[in-house]
Amino acid sequence: MAVYTHLGAEEMAALIARFDVGTLVSAKGIAEGVSNSNWLLDTTGQNGAGQDGAGHEGAGARFILTMYEFRIELEDLPYFLSLLDHLAAKGCPVPRTIHDRDGALFQMRGDKALALIEYLPGVSVNTPTAGQARAVGGELARLHLAAADFPASRANGMGVAEWQRLAAACGTDGLARIDPDLAGIVANELPRLAANWPADLPSGVIHADLFPDNVLMLDDVVTGLIDFYFACNDILAYDLAVTHVAWCFDKDDRFRPDVSAALIEGYESVRPLGADERAALPLLGQGAAMRFAMSRAWDWLNTPADALVTPKDPMGPARRLGFYKANPEIFA
Repeated sequence: MAVYTHLGAEEMAALIARFDVGTLVSAKGIAEGVSNSNWLLDTTGQNGAGQDGAGHEGAGARFILTMYEFRIELEDLPYFLSLLDHLAAKGCPVPRTIHDRDGALFQMRGDKALALIEYLPGVSVNTPTAGQARAVGGELARLHLAAADFPASRANGMGVAEWQRLAAACGTDGLARIDPDLAGIVANELPRLAANWPADLPSGVIHADLFPDNVLMLDDVVTGLIDFYFACNDILAYDLAVTHVAWCFDKDDRFRPDVSAALIEGYESVRPLGADERAALPLLGQGAAMRFAMSRAWDWLNTPADALVTPKDPMGPARRLGFYKANPEIFA
């Protein structure tokens, strides 16, 4: 999440008036994240009928407004937003999409789309405990099972081909400007990962970006899985690997074995991994680390100077890639 585009008070109020959520009281930009502009909104609330005729849209007075800035194609929005509704209906802790008064999933401002999303309680943890990681693993597996009958499909726009495109766009010199070691890591590891990437593992809908800042918690209870804007159909165990990259290292990139074991135990308590999936986890972890190293490298070199966002360091995931390569036994 971030703020790249600025909306004035009158424009924001007029936009919110298109929804049955009452009158805008306040709007605050959210600085975290990298891909969209986001605001936390408070409204007076409205108890009238919403999209389903039961008054659900107006039940609360706090929402998240998202403007889609880049890495998201307009034609993909129905997939993302309908997926939220599908998972919420299955009991997953995800925010529902707030449809407008005409039932539309999103609005347009010029060539940019905006969506209003339900606000969920909870906080994102900075240093997750093993108990929190276990809970997240279980919810990730439940998400995979709940989405099994989701009718839409979307290819992974941040798959291997995109890692390669981003690496080329950054260029050897650009990668070296970020860190002298990064260009060599990409040159050595990206071709190997592309050549060995699995194509026959169980697949389905995945979140693909389940970092701690995309999980809301109260103690050891997951109250919200958010930011589904990289969701797609891909390898289920890859989603677990992405989450492992995000949760199982400290701020200094030191591996946390207790959190790792708890995350995988939590996942397998709901959806046991097949032998082929577990054997692939070391490579999937390396690929997940490469994915974030490449997207962060591009952001590092291209984020506008006046954007209300701090680019994330690509070297964290790059170092984690090296750890997975050197220590495949952690997934045994």
